[in-house]
Amino acid sequence: MSKKDEEKAKLAVAETAIAQIKERFGDNAIMRFGESKAMEVDAVSTGSISLDIALGVGGVPRGRIIEIFGPEASGKTTLAQHIIAEVQKLGGIAAFIDAEHALDPDYARKIGVDVDNLLISQPDTGEQALEILETLVRSNAVDVVVVDSVAALVPRAEIEGEMGDSHMGLQARLMSQALRKLTGIVSKTKTITVFINQIRHKIGVFFGNPETTPGGNALKFYCSVRIEVRRAAQIKQGEKIIGNRVKAKVVKNKVAAPFRTTEFDIMYNEGISVSGDLLDTGVIHKIVTKLGNSYTFSAQGGSALGGGEEKLGVGREKAKQFLRENPKLMKEIKEKIWEAVEKGEAPDEEAGVAGADAVADEG
Repeated sequence: MSKKDEEKAKLAVAETAIAQIKERFGDNAIMRFGESKAMEVDAVSTGSISLDIALGVGGVPRGRIIEIFGPEASGKTTLAQHIIAEVQKLGGIAAFIDAEHALDPDYARKIGVDVDNLLISQPDTGEQALEILETLVRSNAVDVVVVDSVAALVPRAEIEGEMGDSHMGLQARLMSQALRKLTGIVSKTKTITVFINQIRHKIGVFFGNPETTPGGNALKFYCSVRIEVRRAAQIKQGEKIIGNRVKAKVVKNKVAAPFRTTEFDIMYNEGISVSGDLLDTGVIHKIVTKLGNSYTFSAQGGSALGGGEEKLGVGREKAKQFLRENPKLMKEIKEKIWEAVEKGEAPDEEAGVAGADAVADEG
């Protein structure tokens, strides 16, 4: 028997096995990867174009588990709410499981969340929160579910026990069991499942990173994307603090290259500064020209406002305001940035540092 005949025989046996599996478990139970839609990553924007680029697929992928973690007041919930707002803009249904019982509806509304149509749950125990999450995901009707936060998912035994009782590993076991059940359903229903997490310090660590996240290691393994968010600097207007410069790092990414970092502004009255992020990203990708302290945008064939070269303003804040007042121009700059990213044009890394310096200078 020749080698070709052996290969044909093996292929015929494999086809028989595939036919049996499909007959027993359904057509989608097994398929060739080249034929499957799994190769196409459908993503939803995070509300920050620089973070969308860093994620490599234009945002957070559908049908995956995402973790956003970082220190207190670093912008974790703000980022999650921006994802909710983007899903709602696309006509999707969003749910927020508020285990911390700390959701501010006024701030969420300023970010762009349709609070009236947002599904919200404030569970009493960790078990209840995760059962609600599973029910929402299984419904196949909800596009995004945010759990805020893993650290606040307190097991029932701990709540019913007395203060000071030891409950070693209870939360970790709870998360591990829930994620084993969830990961397959999340993939099939294409639900974006976002877990917000806090940071804890390991005791007695003298070498290496002492920081860890609560809830055990299961979430780290099951996540397709993990985003670390940290406050880089304060943004001031005179003596008044009006926001934070935030550094986001994609520490794990199963859908694109990991370890990319980016910086953007989170303003107290609007969430992520879309205009500021667009301006900085435009400078990095050489779509917006920065000479000294003035910003200009040159478009071939004229810009959205009619001119060939558009002066955006002198000073970062004035340029941001000009962009906010001209949404058509913002849209055009955004399109040009994505064109440059798709072409694989190398960004100007030093321009990103200049953008951060401009924030500090204007503060």
